Amino acid sequence: MTDLSPQLTPPGESVASQSVSSLVAAPLHYHLMGVGGIGMSAFARLLSAAGHRVSGCDESVTELTAQLQAEGIPVATGHAAAHVLDAPFGPVDVLVASEAVPKDHPELVAAHASGTLVRPRMALLGDLLRAGPSVGVIGTHGKTTTTSMIAVAMQSAGLDPSAFVGGIVPEFGSNARVGAGPFVAEVDESDRAFAELGCATAVFTNAEDDHVGGNQATYWETVEEQHAGFARFVAQSGRVLLCADWPGLDELVTGAPERLSYGQAEGADYRAVNLRPDEDGTSFTVSFRGQALGEARVGLPGTHNVLNALAALAVTHLHGGDFARAASALGAFRGPGRRWQRIGELNGALIVDDYAHNATKVAAAVQAARQTGRRVRIVFQPHRFLRTQQSWPRLADALMDADEVLLMDIAAASEAPIEGIHATLISGRMTENGHAGVTYLPDRQEILRRLRASATPGDIIVTMGAGDVWKLSRELAGGTA
Repeated sequence: MTDLSPQLTPPGESVASQSVSSLVAAPLHYHLMGVGGIGMSAFARLLSAAGHRVSGCDESVTELTAQLQAEGIPVATGHAAAHVLDAPFGPVDVLVASEAVPKDHPELVAAHASGTLVRPRMALLGDLLRAGPSVGVIGTHGKTTTTSMIAVAMQSAGLDPSAFVGGIVPEFGSNARVGAGPFVAEVDESDRAFAELGCATAVFTNAEDDHVGGNQATYWETVEEQHAGFARFVAQSGRVLLCADWPGLDELVTGAPERLSYGQAEGADYRAVNLRPDEDGTSFTVSFRGQALGEARVGLPGTHNVLNALAALAVTHLHGGDFARAASALGAFRGPGRRWQRIGELNGALIVDDYAHNATKVAAAVQAARQTGRRVRIVFQPHRFLRTQQSWPRLADALMDADEVLLMDIAAASEAPIEGIHATLISGRMTENGHAGVTYLPDRQEILRRLRASATPGDIIVTMGAGDVWKLSRELAGGTA
């Protein structure tokens, strides 16, 4: 029988590790294509902190590119072969690009012709995961929040982690952190190359059918292939900590050298019990194999956030961190950017923005809103025509528990429209199923006028989706988008 006992560091001792700065001995010049993206910008910060020279380029100027410039990382607008070959950026030692970049792109062609090393972004993440003790968070939902919670809990528990996160963590003021402790990373399954990687501890949150189908360069053809990718990552890792509450994960971790579990389920190694939800979050007790570790609280509503926090506390415990300090940090944690992010108020109504864009995430966000005890008013922007085609009935069902839904047009995200696929498929199904408060409202100004005229102190207004719906939440709260 497999020994499932965790290899715990004695209390009070941190895990010795190589820091990110020891990734390579000699500094190099890295140039990152698409550096304005949330992942590439994190790479830029980690590489710069490690002592490398870093530059980048992106199609447009964004808040992230402006921040990088302010941090001393030069960013060019647009893409050109000159970035690889000529001053002020070139010649460069390493060009980093997503697998989604076409192979005939001028910068890639120039790099190959000049002998410049080209590194896919996932290969670079693999370098970081192998540089020392590491934690890789995988799954189709909750990665950004769970990764953020692990890093924040570890930091407070005295473990000094490095981190690579797909969102801005308020406690760090960044999507990256450099420390001497374990490297904690969000590993994105939308890039198929993730299946070539592994880490010391894989945190496996769930597995569904997101990022599957269509002509996206990095998407999976079938959900079976994607889930096989999860299984490969786990098998190439030292151990896996899987969510016992998510059905089917056991079947995907049979190749793991060591298995532990977390959840509310009977038999989980780490359990959250005695849940006490309230308007602002949930208090609960954490036990490890029947022995109470202590009381904890997550300052975000929703059962899914209890599980995310439990995973963070479990990882911190596995690395010998101080449980009480980690739990205290999670009680004050308010989430990374666009993950149940409290934006402000309108006429006393609470305004929250959330990245939820597939059915499971939408249902979880609606459940979190219901936990506040307020009237739940959702502004939902479907994301991508293909995703809407695959899941519009499930999206409609996930929104049914909201009191009101204002439905925007589909955010294309560079996809071509698909005939017959429209946001009204969602609103039509909801109406047919008896929902009296759903309205298709593509006019953004009308959404603003309607909510400004009707918001009351008993409301929670949630802007929801992976597109630019977030801008409305800022406008409603009185800021600028």
